Order: sequence, then structure tokens, then C-alpha cells
Amino acid sequence: MDDVIIIGGSFAGLAAALQLGRTRRKVTVLDTGLPRNRFAGHSHGLLGHDHKPPLEILAEARQQLERYPTIRLVNAQADSISGSIDNFSVLTRDGQSFGARRLILSYGVVDQMPNVPGFAENWGSSIVPCPYCDGFEVADQHWGLVWSGPQSHNYVRLYHDWTDTLTVFADGHEIPPDVLADLARRNITVVDGRVVEITHTEGRTATVYLDSHRNVTVDILFAHPRNKPSVSLHESLGLATVDTPFGIAVKVDERRETSIPGIYAAGDLANPLMASVTTAISQGAVAGISAQQSMLV
Repeated sequence: MDDVIIIGGSFAGLAAALQLGRTRRKVTVLDTGLPRNRFAGHSHGLLGHDHKPPLEILAEARQQLERYPTIRLVNAQADSISGSIDNFSVLTRDGQSFGARRLILSYGVVDQMPNVPGFAENWGSSIVPCPYCDGFEVADQHWGLVWSGPQSHNYVRLYHDWTDTLTVFADGHEIPPDVLADLARRNITVVDGRVVEITHTEGRTATVYLDSHRNVTVDILFAHPRNKPSVSLHESLGLATVDTPFGIAVKVDERRETSIPGIYAAGDLANPLMASVTTAISQGAVAGISAQQSMLV
């Protein structure tokens, strides 16, 4: 039996494995090799790895984990979980069975792309969600924002640190009069109508087509589609969750433990605030250390 099974081997899961491996705990990482940011050409804001492809960073991390004999990386998808603290059992889709005293869930989320031609195809290139990840490279250019709800008003204020040229696409939302007045005060153009297509032309440039037969070209388009956990293990376990403007997140305490003793969660799956590689690594490290300390005698 392992000390810990980690379900999800992206940044949070590997960070947890590293901490556990260094304490000589026996750990198995189950991973499908489909990290959320695989569509991004580069990862930004990660100290020591700024502007490197995320898949390259992950490959280097896996290679570094090879020096720890108690870490095992398995290419498999967890299909079900049973048992309780000190005696969990994980069954994979291909029929493998693993047992462990503790579990760390770090299988992340998937973005739910709207049914708009060109959106999914341009996701991660000309359409992005995070200014901290991609804003520096397009600073002082013409940005676009697809309005998604009340939280979008805060994005407008946030983007001001990178650009003074912003076009808001209402996309069928009724923006309150006081918010429209604030946008006008900031000299921000608001374009009515629903987005019906997005095309990519040159570099990051995106052209947004509207049902009003109008089209607008911006240098970068920011959008925030809702997301959902990549698998439903947390539901079958009955873990407590919190609802966020972007989707469901698993609820954890300050040590990353979920509502079920012995099960921890880290990364986008349990991050209701801001998803980033840096926060995922930090949360994964805390989850790994917390799981290890919970087994001390």
C-alpha cells in the first residue's frame, strides 16, 4: 500500500509528489497527460521558468522526480475511489487497483467552450483568460473583453495596468446603467450584440463577428468561459464544494484537506480565486506536506 495516491500529475500534483518523495513517503501519481494549459504556447510568471512552454516545464519536473525512488508515475485515469482514511482504494479505467493511506486530488478542470465558431480553435492563442499570464506581451495594444457577468467590471479596472485601449463585447448581457456610465467615463467602447464567430488573422489578432453584422478586430481577446472539474470523483465521494463565477471548486481548509478526512485537494480543482501555475505549485506543496504530517506517529 502507498502512503499517498495523487490523482492528477500536472503542476499541483507533481509539486505534492516532490514534497512526499523528499520525506521518503511512498507515492503513486495517476495522470492522463492532459493539463489544462496544454493549449498555451508559453507559461508566464513562474519564477525560474518564465516564458517557457508549460509542457516543457512539466517534462522537466517529471525527469527531476526520477531521482526519488519512492515516487511512481503511472499513465492512467482514476475511475472510482472507495474506503476511508488509512485504507483508500483507487480503481483505474484500465482495471488497475491501488491502495493508499491518503489521497490528493489534483485532476484540475476543463474549460467549457461556448458554441461559437473559432472560439475553441483560438483558445490559448488569440483568446486568453488571464492578464497576469499574457498581459505583458500585449501591453499598450487594443484589448477586447467578452462580458460574462458582474465580475467583468473588475476585469476592466484590472486591465488598466496594461492598456488604455479596451473594447467590451456585451455578448447579449444587460450591463447595468451605472456600470455603463463608469465604462463611458473610462472611454471604453461597448459593442452590443452576441458574438457569433471569432477568427484569427495574424499574430494574436482576433476579429469578433456579431449578430448585428458588425465585426471588430482587437489585438487580443480576453474571455472567461465557465469550467468544470475534469472528472467527477469529488461528486461520487460527496466532497463539499463552493460555487464560483467560473464553476464549482472543491472546498478545502488551510491545510488543503477536504470535507473527508485523509483526502486533500490542490490546483484549479480547489482554487476558487485565481488559477495560475504558481498558485497550483504552492497548493500542491502544502497538500503534500499536510498529507505527510497527518501520518506522523
